[in-house]
Amino acid sequence: MKPESPAIDGVVYGVVLNDHASIERMGAALDDAPYKGAPKAPVLYIKPSGTLVGSGTTVRLPQGATAVEIGATVGVVFAAGAARLAPDAVLAAIAGYVVVADLSLPHSSYYRPAIREKCFDGACPVGSELVAPAQVGALADVELRTFVNGELVQRRELADLVRDVPRLVADVSEFMTLRQGDALLVGVTWQAPQARPGDVVRVEAERIGAVEFQIAAGEGAA
Repeated sequence: MKPESPAIDGVVYGVVLNDHASIERMGAALDDAPYKGAPKAPVLYIKPSGTLVGSGTTVRLPQGATAVEIGATVGVVFAAGAARLAPDAVLAAIAGYVVVADLSLPHSSYYRPAIREKCFDGACPVGSELVAPAQVGALADVELRTFVNGELVQRRELADLVRDVPRLVADVSEFMTLRQGDALLVGVTWQAPQARPGDVVRVEAERIGAVEFQIAAGEGAA
């Protein structure tokens, strides 16, 4: 595979627990300390610039890591600054959508910042082209599919989002400005499918595109 350039060059913000399936699967664990309940606002994290790679890349895991979770998602890339937007004003601020594989080393808790797990080099493979919202239509109609070595390992419908794109952007932009070129990921599923060194991964979304990459072991790994 020949590496391509990712279609994102700004700051990438991720969100967790934005799908009903993950919240249902976590069940009573959401009631444990320290938060004692499901989130009442978006739960965000950042994917640093060093995590961004394009389709066709080989992603090398950190030393000692033997598996990685494949968080199939869609990135919302902004054409203009977004601050304190109402939901009905969000669409006008979007440059386009792109398929993203938000990679994470397996971890069991969201209660501590997962820096090592989510921010290793290459941990955010991104498709090469933005697709305008008008070409995609309703994101709720989009299905994400994840393949490992050509085998389908997950189907995910974006109709399952807790906050759809207008609501998510409105809630985030209420307290933080999203700037031109930045991307907000619509969310990943809890305990997503895994890949291991040597595997070829493909994430695709109808009407939006795909991203494909290979996983490799870290330096010094056996």
